[in-house]
Amino acid sequence: MTQEEIKSLLQRESQAVLNIPVSGEYEKAIKLIVKQVHEKKGKLVTSGMGKAGQIALNIATTFSSTGTPSVFLHPSEAQHGDLGILQENDVLLLVSNSGKTREIIELVELARRLNPEIEFILITANTESVLARHASANLFTGNPSEVCVLGMAPTTSTTVMTVIGDILVVGTMKEIDFTKEEYSKRHHGGYLGEKSRLV
Repeated sequence: MTQEEIKSLLQRESQAVLNIPVSGEYEKAIKLIVKQVHEKKGKLVTSGMGKAGQIALNIATTFSSTGTPSVFLHPSEAQHGDLGILQENDVLLLVSNSGKTREIIELVELARRLNPEIEFILITANTESVLARHASANLFTGNPSEVCVLGMAPTTSTTVMTVIGDILVVGTMKEIDFTKEEYSKRHHGGYLGEKSRLV
């Protein structure tokens, strides 16, 4: 791969991030997380299948380290007992590029059988999907084309999903006035832990 080709890929990925639609859905999502987790003392439960699941796991760990208790629930394992992690006042954050992922649709059905009042936030490229129609907040990726040479492997789509997760994390941190001191309590080890304790 030439340097020019690499620059082209970087440009396409960057443009996809800049093209993420910005709407009031972000405010709705952040307010829902703050209400359920910080006011009602539930937790954020993220989920996704395949590459989207890896993004959901990353979002969960970032939320937890920044003061919002969060766990990742694998949609398939949920059908084999892990659904029991759900409690009253929890809120779901689901990642599905197509908005039609079978395992995620089934997860919502099972979660609402356990707790009919549970709400969910969706990160998706398909705002017309069955999941989007039932979500409390829809965060649209802009449906960018993948930079993969086949146009199929999740590449650009996972980049924008990660950025959307970052926006939710940062927005929630601002809402709860999360401080460096609180970060230090949750991140003791490594360079970041040391840096957070510097006065």
